[in-house]
Parts: sequence; structure tokens; C-alpha cells
Amino acid sequence: METPLYQRHIDLNAKMVDFAGYQMPIQYSGIIQEHNAVRNGCGIFDVSHMGEFIVSGDGTENFLNYMTVNEASSMKVGDTQYSAMCYDHGGIVDDLLIYRYEDRFMLVVNASNLEKDLKWLMDHKPDTVTIDNKSVEIGLIALQGPRSRDILQDVINEDLNDVSFYTFIEHNGMTIARTGYTGELGFEIYGDHNFINEVWDAIMDTGQVEPCGLGCRDTLRMEMKYCLYGNDIDETTNPIEAGLGWITKLGGDNFIGKEMAIQAKQEKIRHLAAFEMVDRAVPRKGYLIYADGKEVGEVTSGTQSPSLQKGIGLGYVQFGKHKPGMDIEIDIRGKMKKAVIIKPPFYKQGSAQS
Repeated sequence: METPLYQRHIDLNAKMVDFAGYQMPIQYSGIIQEHNAVRNGCGIFDVSHMGEFIVSGDGTENFLNYMTVNEASSMKVGDTQYSAMCYDHGGIVDDLLIYRYEDRFMLVVNASNLEKDLKWLMDHKPDTVTIDNKSVEIGLIALQGPRSRDILQDVINEDLNDVSFYTFIEHNGMTIARTGYTGELGFEIYGDHNFINEVWDAIMDTGQVEPCGLGCRDTLRMEMKYCLYGNDIDETTNPIEAGLGWITKLGGDNFIGKEMAIQAKQEKIRHLAAFEMVDRAVPRKGYLIYADGKEVGEVTSGTQSPSLQKGIGLGYVQFGKHKPGMDIEIDIRGKMKKAVIIKPPFYKQGSAQS
């Protein structure tokens, strides 16, 4: 499948790859250049492959409270909330964003989980709740970087200074949310295909924005310890061990997987830890983690950090071996390489909440 911006990527000579059934740009000028543009200026991403479900009708709020680990009932109109859905056994169905409008909610889900998520929701919804899959109709742009606010408000002629972190506004048929996956100040813009093409063109015409692909999207999220579904979280992991206890409201309403989340918090078996390489090496998914000569875990994500100029990684390790300052070793193709557990994020100068 092609996103509404596909031809723009071809015209920009992007390197394209298949991702979740979509032809997506992995890079344009290069991952490091694009990464640094987002950290220091502004980058633009096509993320139209993401899924969008419109949920409405009587009982929608209670339904979402039951289906997600966070509390949808705590949201005001104009709020955005990060959350997750769990199976009965506590494993994660998907992580997602929830948007609250006056008369409906919008759920934004990972492209690779779209069909699974939709079926899970449909299987549990009451008759009074309607779920419309608008994924094909809605395009999505992410504008990210310290200069993103100034650039976007000039393009759309709207004052964005009052749009606080994890809130959104509606503007000329678009939803403009102050969210992102990079750790920098940024906005995600939802609209129909015509709007998305027009906004992309207007932003690019400023000459102040670097087009960015999935490659630097991964290095940017890694530096913030943002989880990637399929790597750091999946149906075999629960939100507590994944470090998502801050969105898992164990004291609130009942939700699917709540009992298992409570059990995970009590048992403390393992934890998703962030680590930096001490030796010169790059950790990768599947590499084993050792402490005191014993295997204690496995890497779920790893990369060479463009901002820190060193290898960084995430991995589940035995609880107690996850504390910042602890020394570990990574088995990299049969060679033990030294690393140390750190308190995330790796990159601590992000402008996301500025």
C-alpha cells in the first residue's frame, strides 16, 4: 500500500522499504543527518501508516476504561492520552494514543497491529458503542524538533503557544496534537489526504525542515527509551515490567489484564532496563545480557546513538539487576562487551515539554 505522500517520497529520492504493508521511506539524506536535524532544528515524518479508529456512542468512556490500562474517564475534551491494551494474561495487545473530542474518541494504533487491535475491540464492545476504522482515509504527519512550533504556526497561521504537551486542537478540518516519538517539541497532524498533502508541501516549502524516515525515527525513540511494539513490548510482556506502570492505573476501574499487572508488580521478576555500552560495540535485538558471569536477560532494542556517539540498548533483565550504575556484559557474536545500566532517557536535553 501507499500513503497519500508516497509520490513526495519518490520525488525526494527516498530509500523506500515495506513496513506493515506500506511503502515507507527509511531515509532520505541519511539517518544521522536526519536524526541531528530533529534534535537541533526540525524534521518532518510521514506516519500515515498508523491506524485510526473512531469510537463513539453510549458507554464509550466505560468501554475504553475497561479496554485500556490508563483511565480514559480522566480525559477532558482536547486531551491526548498514552495507553495500552492488554490480554487477559497481562500481555500487551498494543500501545496506543487516545484523543478525546466533544462527541467521540480517536484511538491511534500501530500499523502492524491494526487488524488485531480492531478485532480485539470489536469482540469486546457493547452494542451501544460504534467503532469506525478510518485508517485508510486519515493521513498523518509528524513535525518534530525545537523549531517545530515556530515553523508550523507560520504555515497554518494559528498560535500554538497554548497547545500544551499531550493536548490537541482542531484547525480547518485537521487535528493538531502536541505529541511525538522523538523526545523533542513536536506536533502530529491528522487530516484527509488533500489536507495532508497541502500541509506537507507548505512545510517543505519553508526550506527549514528536513524530511525524515523510519531509520532516524528508531534512533530518536531509542535515545528516549520509548518502547517499540514487537521489540520491547508484545503479547509476552506486561506493562509493569516494561516500565509502563506510570500509565497503568491499578487503583482505578477494572480493565482487562489488571489482575496480572498487580501480580507482576508484586512478583518483580524482570524489568526493561536501559544500558550504555562501555566498550566500543553496538548491541542488537536478541543478544544475551550477563551480570557476574551469569545470563540475566536479553536485548530487545539496540543501536549506535548519533547524539551520544556510543552503543545503547534496552533489554529485559532479572529484577534487581536493572538498577542504574550496575555493570553488565553483552554477548556480541561470542565476545563479552562491557556495559552499564543507566537511568533513562539516554538523551536528556530533549525539548518535548518546552
